[in-house]
Amino acid sequence: MHSQTDMSTLHEALQTVGEIPDSIVSVQPISGGSISRAFQVETYKHLYFFKWKQGAPDGFFRAERDGLRLLADAGARVPEVYAFRDGHDGWILMEWIPASGAGGSSRRVAEALGRMLATLHSHRREAYGLDADNFIGPLPQANGWMDSWTNFYRERRLLPQIELAARQHRLPSTRAKRLNRLLDRLEEWLDVPDIRPALLHGDLWGGNWMTGKEGLPWLIDPATFYGHREVDMAMTELFGGFPSAFYESYQEVYPLEPGYEERKPLYQLYYLLVHLNLFGESYGPDIDRICLRYVG
Repeated sequence: MHSQTDMSTLHEALQTVGEIPDSIVSVQPISGGSISRAFQVETYKHLYFFKWKQGAPDGFFRAERDGLRLLADAGARVPEVYAFRDGHDGWILMEWIPASGAGGSSRRVAEALGRMLATLHSHRREAYGLDADNFIGPLPQANGWMDSWTNFYRERRLLPQIELAARQHRLPSTRAKRLNRLLDRLEEWLDVPDIRPALLHGDLWGGNWMTGKEGLPWLIDPATFYGHREVDMAMTELFGGFPSAFYESYQEVYPLEPGYEERKPLYQLYYLLVHLNLFGESYGPDIDRICLRYVG
């Protein structure tokens, strides 16, 4: 870490779990995180994963802790959260998961991931959403409970991202008109009989699962809520896809309903809008292609 302030924050976190500053053996930065600064912290007692974010939104790390707990309660393998602090200098201290290479390198691991996600999706509620708001990456993600999946997806997922894109001047007039037409017609594609609210990871791209030392998959960085399980599946296919064994094992445990391929781009649209808002126009053409597919 790079300053006395950095170390002071780490010492504070370690003290919450009974560690003392003199117990630190090493602190190694972890690359790849674009939202928070991340470190492996080794003490004489333990290995920790420590994330720290200056200017973290209120409730940011509590939402991560609560999301991981929800996944764990549903049978998913997730790192344990030892402590967190929200606020301007927020941080979270978690179990360190020793990695064993690239996530998709083993068919056995991919099969286990498919089964784990199918089990997760078998945990249900009677309404869509969650009892608290959380985050998709660094962006707020509104929840609450709604009885209609189509209304929830329109009002709590697509519409906030569209409004944010408009405020950031990332919605040319043609794109804005097509997105508004799409919002008006969502029922044509998403009013599917017997959709039951399933517990979702909520941000399931390839960087949000890993293989532990024991050769088992772990889920990290959730954006949990109860929704149509196809949202998670669509996200797995958006940025390169998961190993084929993942999809095969998922389908064996919990086959997808007919029409998934037709609905998939609509669920990918949410994540593309998030990326448009975070990273800019490079994601705009994909959004335009989805709009053209459905509303011309």
